[in-house]
Amino acid sequence: MSIATDPHRLAAKLNQSCDCVAANVPALQQRLGATLGAYSANQSLVESHPHLLSAIPFFLSDEHARQMRELIGGIERVVALPVYQEQVLRGAPAIAHHNQGTRGAFLGFDFHVTAEGPKLIEINTNAGGALINLELFREQLQCCSEAKGLSLFRDAAEPGREMIRMFRHEWALARGDQPLRHIAIVDSEPETQYLYPEFVLFKQLFERADIVVSIAPPHDVHFDGRNLICRGEAVDLIYNRLTDFYLEDPTHSHLRQAYLNNQVVLTPHPRSHALYASKRNLVLLSNEDALRQLQVEPELIELLLHGIPRAEPVLPQDAERWWAQRKQWFFKPAGGYASRGVYRGDKLTRRVFAEIMEADYIAQALVAPSERCHRPSSQASLKVDVRNYVYDGRVQLVAARLYQGQTTNFRTPQGGFAPVFFASEDRLASLRG
Repeated sequence: MSIATDPHRLAAKLNQSCDCVAANVPALQQRLGATLGAYSANQSLVESHPHLLSAIPFFLSDEHARQMRELIGGIERVVALPVYQEQVLRGAPAIAHHNQGTRGAFLGFDFHVTAEGPKLIEINTNAGGALINLELFREQLQCCSEAKGLSLFRDAAEPGREMIRMFRHEWALARGDQPLRHIAIVDSEPETQYLYPEFVLFKQLFERADIVVSIAPPHDVHFDGRNLICRGEAVDLIYNRLTDFYLEDPTHSHLRQAYLNNQVVLTPHPRSHALYASKRNLVLLSNEDALRQLQVEPELIELLLHGIPRAEPVLPQDAERWWAQRKQWFFKPAGGYASRGVYRGDKLTRRVFAEIMEADYIAQALVAPSERCHRPSSQASLKVDVRNYVYDGRVQLVAARLYQGQTTNFRTPQGGFAPVFFASEDRLASLRG
């Protein structure tokens, strides 16, 4: 099959040979910095976030994008099964059983793209970076007239409208037709968070939709028995950016109480994390026998096993086997997030391996990430993860993260969040025509 008729090879060829740039990152940094300056006296975005944004686009074949959507839909079908929910929630904290009827905002499905198709590496709740990537998408459309033909959206405003609809839908699922008046974006010491610029962008987005917005740490929020109060005003909905996924920290007890009393709508929420983002779920979703016990239909099992690398619990009694096979696996803490405590098996020292054996870990079959060559920027290839931002089974935005090292990071020159161009012969032909 020729490159002209093979979308996989076409995207791979472009990722190896295309030296184009897709966005004026310095201009975007300056614009975001000016926006941030209205809310914070911190140093400039260029100084504080030098590797947040990349101008180097990643090319994803339309077929691989379709396969990602198909796998996401398949996972949604499994998660909807009562028997799956019963099994997963059985091992989760009690708060995960509480159900406000909402779906949970901003799921992130992260993939490595291989010649055999995209492979799901993990699922995250409160996946960060959506609005940062939306700004990058807008800059991409301004810098490159051809970008519209290679993008998921032709209208740069559509993803933002989709995100507003998501929060309004979360609210309506819990509160019906009551008006949504006040959203609090809550995280620990928000102004010190690396993605604080995104909080400011969300504040602006919500305010354009006539919603009052507060950006607050948990200690600025308290429960008076009837309402959750932030700086003197009742809060309707919390956009939850905390990584205390089950609100177990004593300093979050007021949030926990208000949530369990249904006095505030919380999204994303503990139930969503337990159903989707617990790393233990990867063990279940990649195990044929376990899926058959859940009575998942054979065609769906085949889809899941093809797209989700095998994952297994790491048990200390199997330490000898794990050490012998370590180079074939990626080790992840079952309750981890943001690549913390994650190790490639071939990089493990005996000391770290011993610590893993004493902790709560899973091992996932090692799948090498895609690579992006861009000779003007770096002689070394950049690794690539592709994130699908998803709500209620619908892909809202697709973005890449370019990096070097064991896991994704924002420390790589020319790395960071990157635009995704969708590649097919038909798309390229329409640009040439």
